[in-house]
Amino acid sequence: MRHLVKKLLPSVAVALTVTGLSLPMSARAQTYPIDCAILLCISGGWPASVPCARARAEFIRRITPWPVEPPLQIWRCPMGASYETAPLPNSVDRIFEAFFQNNSTGPRQSFPARDTADPITAAWRTPEAPEYLVPADQALRLVQDRADINISGPEFNFVRSIRVFDVRYARQRESGRDGDCNRSATVVLGTYGTQGDFAWQRSSIAALPSAHSGLERWGQNCPNIYHSSVFVDWRDYEGNYGFEQVNY
Repeated sequence: MRHLVKKLLPSVAVALTVTGLSLPMSARAQTYPIDCAILLCISGGWPASVPCARARAEFIRRITPWPVEPPLQIWRCPMGASYETAPLPNSVDRIFEAFFQNNSTGPRQSFPARDTADPITAAWRTPEAPEYLVPADQALRLVQDRADINISGPEFNFVRSIRVFDVRYARQRESGRDGDCNRSATVVLGTYGTQGDFAWQRSSIAALPSAHSGLERWGQNCPNIYHSSVFVDWRDYEGNYGFEQVNY
């Protein structure tokens, strides 16, 4: 699995460019779901390409207040959608299939031959019952806020490495006759669970990564500070560190 991902990711930019150029202008914008692009691009360290540039721009837009959203919404990348009669052998293939899907073409399904004038509703296979097909709209309701395939393996650790620190405010100033130092802050941390589900929890200034900037003098004497920011960091598939910060 690891060698397959390492081999495929560098070719994403070239493949997407070729695919995009071969389509009419009106279809290019819907060649792939943006969250599949984010998933692939962040795993590969954001390789230089137009699709990855767009994916990163959306990734950052989502953490730009207000509201602050999960930067990767993996439940919007339909990796469980099968376009062949048999399920794909591994998760990486499913990511690429979802990434290159064209929404203007309905998926092929494992149904008996029938009148082509009678359309067949798109359906998804579920990991719990691979021999049964679930209507796509029902599958979306079942998945809702997590990946629609099993991503608990180490090849998806890069998803769980993503952290979002929302420093809603951090205030430090002297007050009162004695010059007491008043400090107050509200920091929340967003993290991803085993299946890519996203949740917020309370955090603190002390928990902010060293790459975060703007609060270096917090706790030192009592310089006036008022700071608000959203900081997101991650590690790609090979463990390389990356981050973005939006001050507001």
